[in-house]
Parts: sequence; C-alpha cells; structure tokens
Amino acid sequence: MNTAKTPTLADLSRLLQEKGSLSPVSEPLTAEEAALTITGADCDSRVVKPHHLFICKGAQFKSNYLSAAKQAGTVAYLCDEERADELKAIEPTLPALVTNQLRPAMADVSAAAFGHPDRELTTIGITGTKGKSTTGYMVRSVLEAGSQHPTCGLIGSVEYFDGIVQEEAVNTTPESPDLWRHIANMRDSGLPYAVMEISSQALKYNRVDNLSLDVGAFLNIGYDHISPLEHPTWEDYFQSKLKIFDHAQAAVVNLNSDHADRILARSHECTQVLTFSTTDSTATVSARDIQSSFGSIQFVCTTPSWKDPIKLVMPGLFNVDNALAAIAICEYLHIPYEQVAEGLAHTKVPGRMELIPTPGRQVMGIVDFAHNKMSFEKFFPNVKKEFPGYKVIAVFGATGDKAVERRYELPKAAAPYADKLIYTLDDPGYEKVEDICRTMAEATPAGADYEIIPDRAHAVQRAVDLAYSCDQPTLVCLLARGTEGAEHIKGKLVPAPLDADLFNDAVKRHS
Repeated sequence: MNTAKTPTLADLSRLLQEKGSLSPVSEPLTAEEAALTITGADCDSRVVKPHHLFICKGAQFKSNYLSAAKQAGTVAYLCDEERADELKAIEPTLPALVTNQLRPAMADVSAAAFGHPDRELTTIGITGTKGKSTTGYMVRSVLEAGSQHPTCGLIGSVEYFDGIVQEEAVNTTPESPDLWRHIANMRDSGLPYAVMEISSQALKYNRVDNLSLDVGAFLNIGYDHISPLEHPTWEDYFQSKLKIFDHAQAAVVNLNSDHADRILARSHECTQVLTFSTTDSTATVSARDIQSSFGSIQFVCTTPSWKDPIKLVMPGLFNVDNALAAIAICEYLHIPYEQVAEGLAHTKVPGRMELIPTPGRQVMGIVDFAHNKMSFEKFFPNVKKEFPGYKVIAVFGATGDKAVERRYELPKAAAPYADKLIYTLDDPGYEKVEDICRTMAEATPAGADYEIIPDRAHAVQRAVDLAYSCDQPTLVCLLARGTEGAEHIKGKLVPAPLDADLFNDAVKRHS
C-alpha cells in the first residue's frame, strides 16, 4: 500500500530546482498546471497510465511518442533543452518540465512520482562481473521457501517479476522510470522483498539514483564492458560498480574476488559488512568439504548462526561462490538455516548452467550465459572437472558494436579446454556476423579446431551432429545467450529461438 504523499507537478518542479537540474528555459507553471497530481512516470508510451509524467528520452525518441502518451493519459512531460521547442510545437497545451541534466532528473522525478516505494520493501541489490542472475535466483528461492505465494520481486537480466508484471528482461537494470514502476508494483501487490541485479551501466548512468538498499552484494570484478559505448577504461567500470555501496545499509563482499582489498575499503562506508569465501575460514560465511557429482554440488557452510550442509542442484563449482553470497545476504536478513537449505536445494536458474540430458547421456547439453573472459575462465575448467571423460564442443559468438575485447579473449579462454569451437551469431548489432567470427578465428590459438557457422541454429545442429558421431561421451556447450529469445540486429530486437530448444530439436534428428 502506498503511504507516501502524492506529489504535484509543482513538487517535481521544485525537486528539480533544488537538485540544480531545472533548466532556465523551463516555463513557469500556471496555477492549474502546478496543482496536477502525478502518480507515476514513464519513458515508454506503451505503458503510460493517467496522471503520469512522460519522459522524452533516447536517441531513437520520436515526437509522436509524446502524442501517444497524451492520448493514454499523460498530464505533463519532462524533456531536455534540445527537444523543448520541438515538443512544445507538437503538444502546446501539455505542461513541460525542461532539464539540463536528463538522466539525473529522470531518476529524481521517477522515484518521487511513484512515492519512493523502496522504503516500504526489503531491498537487495547484487552487482558483479558474473554470477548476478544465479545469486539473485538463489536469494529469491530462499525467501520464498515454504511459502504458497510469491514473496519476492525480481529484476535482472533474465526476467522482471513485480507481482503484477512478469516479462523477459530488456536491460539487466531497467531505465529509472521502468525500475521505479516495477518497485511500485511490488509494493502495491504486497511483495515484502525486492531482489535486483544492478549493472555498472545502471550505477554510472543514474538509473538507480535515490534507490535505498537494505543490503548490497559485490560478487567479483573482471575485465568486461570496456568500449566507447560503455566504459572507456577498466577503472571506470570498477568505480561504477563500487557505487553500489553508496546505496546500501549493509555490504556483502567476496574475499576471493580480484581487488578484494579495494572493494572492502569502499564497503566500509556501509553500517555493516559481511564477507564470504570458499578458502578463508575467517570470512563471515565460508565453505569447506566442497564436492561435486553429476549435476549437483554439496558443501558444509559456516555462518555466525549455523554450521551445516548445503546442496545445490546445478553443475558448476563456481556456483558455491554464488551460494555463499546468497547465504550471507540471508544471514543479514536473519533467515534460518532450514529455509536457506530448502531454498538453495530447489534453485534452478533458466539459462544458467542449465543441464540438458539425452537418453543414455552419451550426448549432453549445457546452456549458460557465460559471455566474457571471466565467465569463460570459470566455466570451462569446471566443466572439464565435473564431466570427466567427456569431449567438449563449444558454440558461441561475440557481440557487435560493444565489448570488442570479447572476440579476442573468448577463443583464447575456450581453446585449451574445448575439443571443437564453433563461432556463430550473438547480438551482432550493426556489424556483420561473418566479420565478428572472422576476428574470433584470427584470435584462436594455433592448433585449436574451429569452424565458422554464422547461423546459430545451423551451428547448434552441427555441434550435435558432431557429438553423436563421437566415439566418447560429448558435452555440447551453448554459451552467451542463456534464455535470451531475441537478437540485437541493426538497431532492432529480432525474435530468435532459445538455445535449449535448438539443442532439443537437433537431438530429435538422431532419435
């Protein structure tokens, strides 16, 4: 239930003025305009509701979006100085707030318009180069263990669930109006918990401004998202991620992460710090006697509250780190052992170490979102250890337009472990798939066996055909896509089949 005072357009105008982001060209509001109540904010005309503020943003924004928003009930809009004259000419009767800093202003008015719903929830934020989704699903599974109804909203790179809306994710962390809409839905639908993956882009570009976290977890840091379109340097990427502690009351930190000393130093800005480690028994939460069997992991976990066994029903020894992070979060929230153990034992993460068996297990599939150097360096050694005697065929590509380093790093990380590499489509953007794959081929270590098959469905079929022709058990690893059902191609999201479906369809041809 929303207990916050509903703001008026005058309240939002004053807020921007106090923040220094109300432009001098913003025209004074009439008494009637100033008194307009604002119950939310949107940057997508398709989700606008009456009495919402519409935010005109983005390089692809078209003026007719504002007209569509007005038709849907928008009573005012926010825009930057560059668009002010154009939009005034399009909708001269619609009151406007004009800003000289669109991103911070958008975050400020969105939080205020929805009534700061985070203040009525227990909020958990998770950042890191890898493991965010798995950790988020683990925390949700624990918080919902034993409950007959959902108790936890989820915002992340797989999906958004807010008690009212469940949809495939577009960004790991949505733009601020969408983020606050989802959090408000969680509040209004009675969900007591919110678990959010928080990306470096969200922290750098103001998407999570004004967000208060009960606990913020920093899983790890690697080299990723370095490009002119994302982070110009690794230090910029690292500093962006460290900003999660600016939002959190309590911090959860991985002592095994690279640069753990710097992460810890920044985390002490929080009122409480909990640590976790697979090797350091002095951590707040630690693991020992780690064992893996075909598709499951067991270990003994020690926390300040208990020392007991934990079981995970997923492959990947690196998931012990993710489980420890989830346990540390739950330790801070005073969740008892029985609930933690039950939740972790039932956690399944779509598209993350998703094991797909076939009759006889001669051929196995694994779908995973591993898509950068750090995740590859974790994925392949673990697969070789957990599936002894299996040959490995890896199918993956690299994104276009951004994170250019991946097309050089991924082949080098995979080649020592894979018996066959197949380079294929993966979000090429405005680049040609063939050009990206050619660069990956040039970066492949000498002697490694590879093919280029630009069509992903054909690439998966080829991998499965090779697996069935093998004289020993074979693992087909379908990487970087997870549960993503669309490809970014020339500025558009083009529907695409899931890797798991491609694998199963290819296997049927051998049944």
